[in-house]
Amino acid sequence: MSAAFAMIWDLARQCPPGRVVSYGQLARLAGNPRWSRVAGYAMHGCPADVPWHRVVNREGRLCPGSEERQRQLLEAEGVAFTGEGYVDLKEFSWLGM
Repeated sequence: MSAAFAMIWDLARQCPPGRVVSYGQLARLAGNPRWSRVAGYAMHGCPADVPWHRVVNREGRLCPGSEERQRQLLEAEGVAFTGEGYVDLKEFSWLGM
């Protein structure tokens, strides 16, 4: 495990239920706005206690290959989706858009 991954996981753990955070926002919080892909890689192999389902892309799109499960988990927390199937970031973003 890298220190960058550990930092990303710690930040993701802070995202409260019913909110989402983008990979880019995690990267900025970690101190390097160019780490969006690093955040993505970190979330791909995260420990079980990291709420991976609360991390979406900058448009509110879900993780490819896990969309159905991610949507179920988010909806169970009260997160709503647009007609296109994206998270409504204006309402559910943890850190604001």
